[in-house]
Amino acid sequence: MNIQSESHISGQPIKEKPAKRPVRMVRWFFIVGLLLAVLVGGLVGFNAFRSHMIAQFFANNKPPASNVSAVEAKSEVIPNLLTAVGDLVAVHQVNVTADVSGRITDILFTAGSHVNAGTPLVQLFDAPDKGDLASFKAQATVAELQLDRAKQLASRQFGPQSTVDTAQAAFDQAKAGIAKTEALISQKLVRAPFEGDLGVRMVEVGQYLTAGTQVVTLTDLSVLYANLTVTEKQSSQVQVGQTVRIKVDAYPGRTFEGKITTIEPQISTDTRNIRVQATVQNPDRILKPGMFATSTIVLPETPAVVTVPETAVDYTLYGDSVFLINEKKGDDGKTTLTADRTFVKTGTRVEGRVAILKGLKPGDKVVAVGQIKLQSGMPVAISTDPPPPVPAEPPRY
Repeated sequence: MNIQSESHISGQPIKEKPAKRPVRMVRWFFIVGLLLAVLVGGLVGFNAFRSHMIAQFFANNKPPASNVSAVEAKSEVIPNLLTAVGDLVAVHQVNVTADVSGRITDILFTAGSHVNAGTPLVQLFDAPDKGDLASFKAQATVAELQLDRAKQLASRQFGPQSTVDTAQAAFDQAKAGIAKTEALISQKLVRAPFEGDLGVRMVEVGQYLTAGTQVVTLTDLSVLYANLTVTEKQSSQVQVGQTVRIKVDAYPGRTFEGKITTIEPQISTDTRNIRVQATVQNPDRILKPGMFATSTIVLPETPAVVTVPETAVDYTLYGDSVFLINEKKGDDGKTTLTADRTFVKTGTRVEGRVAILKGLKPGDKVVAVGQIKLQSGMPVAISTDPPPPVPAEPPRY
């Protein structure tokens, strides 16, 4: 059944028509797109304008030149030195002891005094030995008389030769007893074996002293040994007779000189070091055995090298460098000074100066003070104030 076949139903047949997009929605999308385009264009333009203005600002606003102290690199012969560490020992040092045991009856020295060789120090009880000595001397006297009488009788054929021999043996035995007793008595008088300074007294009157017990220390301070240690690589540069400069913490700023007298012929297999011994005169007796010594061995001179103050070198993990001062002409024709970082190869450092083996030539100007605030290529102005002196040694506190 349809509408046309039904007579009681009136109307037109339904036909499908395509939907039309509202005009209002299309206009809305157009306006939004236009606004977005304007916004993005504005942002891009603003960023470009800002970058241009920043670049123009930094191009026209150059930082002022930094004031620095400058020095010239110069060619000079620096001392060829080899640094080593060691300690001081005495040429003559001993713990004075007694050869025999006995009771101390007298102490004949003052602790800390200077004594000569053979000076009596301690007396042990020797009365029995002196009694034995008197007995042996009496026996020797009787034996000598008997020997003279036997010789006279034998010369006149009134006595046998055996009597002479017996008397001679008795006399010799008595003299041997005298010599032995005198040796025992001398052992009980302890004497200084050599000239030197005494230390702290270790005994007291009335004390029973056993053989080998320390009485006092005796040290000759007029001459000392400096025992140094150098590496196997450095041993080829060390020779007997070279000068050694010694410094100790007890006397900062003072240097003592000596001469190398002995070089150990063997190299230690544990440390691969070699021992070197130098003899140091100590007329003032201010150096003491046991002091730690920083020693410098003076080696033969080397050719001249380029040197700069040690403060001019910047030591970093990337290498050693200096700020080299160069002259540059700008676009306006004016000459300016710039500090350019230049990497160098350093060598020996002596008395506040460092040898430059590569990277500089004599006459080059480098920044000595003020490089902390610099970057490579920055303009600098050389200060008229002289750079501060560099001490040869760091200050001691």
